[in-house]
Amino acid sequence: MRDELALERGLLNLSEKVVYLSGAMLGCTDEECRDWREYAKQHLRCATRDPMVRDYRGREMEGMIDMVENDKADIDASDVVLVNFVKPSVGTSMEVLYAWERSKKVILVAPQSTVISPWLVYHSHHVFPTVEDAVAHINRMSFEGITEGNQQCQA
Repeated sequence: MRDELALERGLLNLSEKVVYLSGAMLGCTDEECRDWREYAKQHLRCATRDPMVRDYRGREMEGMIDMVENDKADIDASDVVLVNFVKPSVGTSMEVLYAWERSKKVILVAPQSTVISPWLVYHSHHVFPTVEDAVAHINRMSFEGITEGNQQCQA
């Protein structure tokens, strides 16, 4: 509550924080890849890193090194990884583990009808059913103690 008041009064500067937008791309339509990311970019009150700037769909292997190394660099430069898990994705799972091992806050979005691996839940700090709920949570977050334990939320 105190952080929410501080944020409203402009005392807590979320604009200095960065959120990496992780989610399936391989085998996804433009809308599946971009719509939720555009929503997040418009509604988050902090900077974002969007891996869609390196859209290698259809030619993944030719851009493999550039894609993986730049995604890892973006995660390294982020405080939070927002994961939209609408379908299984090896790349997304790798990003989650990479972020977790570097003490990044991992916020998972998994619609209630989605079956999620215990591994994915374990490596997430919070779980929300919608992108809107996750974005609202990130906007309210204090970035103190960013590595605090796993707390699944069913909003």
